[in-house]
Amino acid sequence: MDITHYVEQYGYAALIIGSLAEGETITLLGGVAAHQGILKFPLVVLSVALGGMIGDQLLFLLGRRFGGKILRRFSRHRAKIHYAQKMIQRRPYLFVVGTRFMYGFRVIGPLLIGASHLPPKIFIPLNILGAFVWALLFTTLGYVGGEVIAPWLHSLDQHIKHGVWLVLVIGVVVAARWWMKRRSKRKEHAN
Repeated sequence: MDITHYVEQYGYAALIIGSLAEGETITLLGGVAAHQGILKFPLVVLSVALGGMIGDQLLFLLGRRFGGKILRRFSRHRAKIHYAQKMIQRRPYLFVVGTRFMYGFRVIGPLLIGASHLPPKIFIPLNILGAFVWALLFTTLGYVGGEVIAPWLHSLDQHIKHGVWLVLVIGVVVAARWWMKRRSKRKEHAN
């Protein structure tokens, strides 16, 4: 099992899928892979930005169509939702770009923006801009952090092999124990 081979083969697709919603960790790991030369930095940024754009666009459309119904389910957070809606009305450009960087707003933010009926002609270009800024920032952080993480990742493949063997051994022991208990219960019932 060579994890580098899988990252090279499926890395960009995994980055797109992983960044559809909360993708900071995936993006950082993409930056580390770019640092190691496994993936190309510009393609990592492009993949992550594409996944982020698609995810936010889908959430925006969901918010436009079902936003009122969805937001009513969060009655406990009505004050926070109302505050966010005020922010969208006052500073829509800043909110659309900034929602990616606000903890806890990565998923709910585009829903709120869609529910506020911000026109798509405003949301789409801001979504693209925000996605590229976000992707570039977090990929760069991962790339720079690769100096620290790279030595650990080189031994990750070996750790995964040991982990798989450990899980297999534990599974065999648990299965054998279960089988022996079941067998002794059958003998008790037979007597």
